[in-house]
Amino acid sequence: MPTMTDVAKRAGVALSTVSYALNGTRPISDETRQRIFDAIEELGYKPHALARGLASKRSRIIALLFPNSERGLGFTEFEFVTSAANAAKENQYSLVLWSYDMHDLPELLQLTQQGLVDGVVVMEVHQHDKRIAMLREMGFPFSMIGRSDDADGMGYVDIDFHQTMQDAIDHLAGLGHHTIAFVNQSESAFSAGYGPVVRSQVAFERITQERGLDGITQFCRTAPNAGYNAFNALIEAHPDLTAIISLNERAVPGILQAVAERGWSVPDDFSLVVVVSAAGMAEMIIPPLTALEPLTNDMGRRGVELLIHQLEGRAEADPQALIPCRLVVRSSTGPSPLIPARQRVTVSR
Repeated sequence: MPTMTDVAKRAGVALSTVSYALNGTRPISDETRQRIFDAIEELGYKPHALARGLASKRSRIIALLFPNSERGLGFTEFEFVTSAANAAKENQYSLVLWSYDMHDLPELLQLTQQGLVDGVVVMEVHQHDKRIAMLREMGFPFSMIGRSDDADGMGYVDIDFHQTMQDAIDHLAGLGHHTIAFVNQSESAFSAGYGPVVRSQVAFERITQERGLDGITQFCRTAPNAGYNAFNALIEAHPDLTAIISLNERAVPGILQAVAERGWSVPDDFSLVVVVSAAGMAEMIIPPLTALEPLTNDMGRRGVELLIHQLEGRAEADPQALIPCRLVVRSSTGPSPLIPARQRVTVSR
């Protein structure tokens, strides 16, 4: 098994220089650092995390805070976690996923005071997030995937929900859809100030009004049967509805079931767009869904790098970034149908 001494010999540097490169305790040139990491890769050297932490008084472990929620860890969230873990590994850090109750601040306080982690990346951020306020007051290193309303001076990467919603609405409007519904997540998530739910709804209402469109909003639990019920309620109240934008990917199977039970097809009789949904999820549905896909790899990586740069004292030129989702047109959107022709089959309930 290769040792640190072997790495030093291969890189042509002193043993202490290898230690500095691994622990970040003293600055070394980029050229020297690269030689050391090349030697580590060539030899297959695995630094001992505990010994390295004792030497530097740092664990080189960071935590990704993902609180328990009604949605759980879905396909899209898992992509964020995976990209964050990869970014940590590439920067010679280990990443742990810390799941806990959103309101259990004592547990978060215990995590930060035990010395197990050097810093945390916070996910599922709310507008007025008590976790952020506590971390900020403590001076404990953190970054955010998401953002609170009071994010001055804090590092974050978040989705540009206004641009994302605008792209979704403009895509449907360009196909002739005038009456469009937004199936959001639950009303409780909105009332709690969960950032994506609130920002998406505000953007939808504002943009449909600006475009002169008939915009309808519908809260929906994150479950297929909730999507089924939400769709039927929307159609009964708004029979001229021809398209839905959904931030609620778990409700989508229920929406499609309700469409099919009316004898309609997607996209001939109805169009559906999902927002903030990973490609893997959109592509596994039949028909494949037109989606506004978050750049999960870029965002997870950026969230971790913001924290690591903070830990290592590296200045950030732009510590705050809003990234719009990417529109990928698939088979779930088409021209607005002729409403009378579409009403050939109805569902008795």
